[in-house]
Amino acid sequence: MTKPIPEKFADLTRSGYLGAFILLLISYIISFVSAQNLAKQSAWVAHSNEVLHTLDNILRYVTESESAARGYIITNNKALLEKFDRSSRNADSAWNSIKLFTADNTAQRSNMDSLKILIDDKMKLLKNSLAFFDSTHSINMLLSRQWSGIEKMKNLENYVHYIQNTEIKVLYNRNKKASKYSNIIKIFTIVSLLLAILLTLYSVITFTKENKAKQDATKKANLYQQELEKRVDELASLNLELIELRNIEKFASTGRIARTIAHEVRNPLTNIKLATEQLSNEVPQNTDLDLLFKMIHRNADRINELINNLLNATKVNDLSFQKISINDVIDNSLEFAQDRINLKKIKVVKNYAPSVCPIVIDREKVAIALLNIIVNAIEAMDEYGTLSISTQTKNNRCLVKISDTGKGMTKEEINSLFEPFFTTKEKGTGLGLTNTQNIILAHGGNISVESEKNKGTTFNVSFAIV
Repeated sequence: MTKPIPEKFADLTRSGYLGAFILLLISYIISFVSAQNLAKQSAWVAHSNEVLHTLDNILRYVTESESAARGYIITNNKALLEKFDRSSRNADSAWNSIKLFTADNTAQRSNMDSLKILIDDKMKLLKNSLAFFDSTHSINMLLSRQWSGIEKMKNLENYVHYIQNTEIKVLYNRNKKASKYSNIIKIFTIVSLLLAILLTLYSVITFTKENKAKQDATKKANLYQQELEKRVDELASLNLELIELRNIEKFASTGRIARTIAHEVRNPLTNIKLATEQLSNEVPQNTDLDLLFKMIHRNADRINELINNLLNATKVNDLSFQKISINDVIDNSLEFAQDRINLKKIKVVKNYAPSVCPIVIDREKVAIALLNIIVNAIEAMDEYGTLSISTQTKNNRCLVKISDTGKGMTKEEINSLFEPFFTTKEKGTGLGLTNTQNIILAHGGNISVESEKNKGTTFNVSFAIV
């Protein structure tokens, strides 16, 4: 006996619902398992990010320790020793933390032990340098050791980067697995929606929950990324601070060398002049001999003048401070260079911040320093070049940027730029920028150079706002 048509439709509907329910149940089970795996992989991704973040912190703490040690040696500021001890402890704490994170990874555990040796080696060198300085109060011997410190820091950075690259590879595989599970979830969600329209609400709820979990994971990943970028910026800032400390140390060494040269050269030079004067009085009058005596005197005076110029360029002069806008000081320097600007038909582009905060400086000295930079920029350009000058206030500092469209400089020339008697000009003395650096540093300011061959040069000068 055959079943009535409505009963057949009911059986088909029930079979359809049963089949849809079974398929939905299977898809739900698969989706659930995939979601669990996705959550597990997300946890491992967070674990890897934490490892990378902690490695960055270790580098930052070691760099802070080195900066504090160098700062103490240069300034003898006891507060920097506290910073050194704090950074050293933080580095050890960060290492202990990452040791726990990598307890499940045999290879990384071995890497952590090697990393600890490099950290301890670097800290031992810094502590020995501090102890040597405290006992001798001399940095001459420490200067000879600085390459060893740089090499150890480079080895530490390279090894940290090696560990990070290893962890990044692991992170890539974990992300790949997480992406795989995420794709599986999407596929079965779509299939569930097509096969079980009557269970749409349930599917939507499931999808919403899973999508929310994905968004949370993405949000966490974004937060970790932002934190990583912040740490990178902090490392860049610490590196800039270290470069500035090295420049101050280099300038101090140059001053000591200049004073030594002046002391060692002036005495024999005076003896030479006295001897030639005595000889000129004792020997009979002779035109050729007189010319030789005058030549000796003239060159002795020339040597003495060079020594005086070198000393003036590397010593801190008495400063007369006043509160003034940097914009006015720049305009004053431009007035002195106006003839050169007109002669070469240079276009001057000013981009002053109208609300730039006034600073406390020696107006005359800073004007000379800026004039030296402006003159160098003009001489580096051909006719119809462009001289751009801008000012702004940022991070409680007054910033001045002076750019030209001249021939630019090589990296080697930039590294030697502030050294006494270094010049790329045929008739230059090589002391102008040395004097400029001396003036800027005497005001507690900073000066740096950016340049590329045939693409111009930019001088960046900054002063603290009182």
